[in-house]
Amino acid sequence: MSDDRCDLLCLDLPRAERIREQLDHAVAKTLAVRAKALADPTRVSIALALREGEELCVCDLAWIVSRAENLVGHHLRALRAAGVASSRREGKIVFYALTPLGHELVDSHVALIAAGE
Repeated sequence: MSDDRCDLLCLDLPRAERIREQLDHAVAKTLAVRAKALADPTRVSIALALREGEELCVCDLAWIVSRAENLVGHHLRALRAAGVASSRREGKIVFYALTPLGHELVDSHVALIAAGE
């Protein structure tokens, strides 16, 4: 017997089918992509640094999170692809910042931790 599944079939078909019909797989996919963006300690550290510093270059971020610039660049691409961060180039320097969505995600996660959840 496993503690993570029912020992007999107890399907509430009308309820389960109603929920199944309402489930939006596109929303689920978007949520998964955004959750994945903050599922790595280095990416979270970068996001927290951007939250504090507002806009930082890759060199500063690498120094702040104590990681190599190429690794930080890799994680920044993931944050940007998920819509959590944005970038802009100024000559030879690339600056990153959290998007409004990124601020909301990081702030909500920080608030949950501060609340003890």
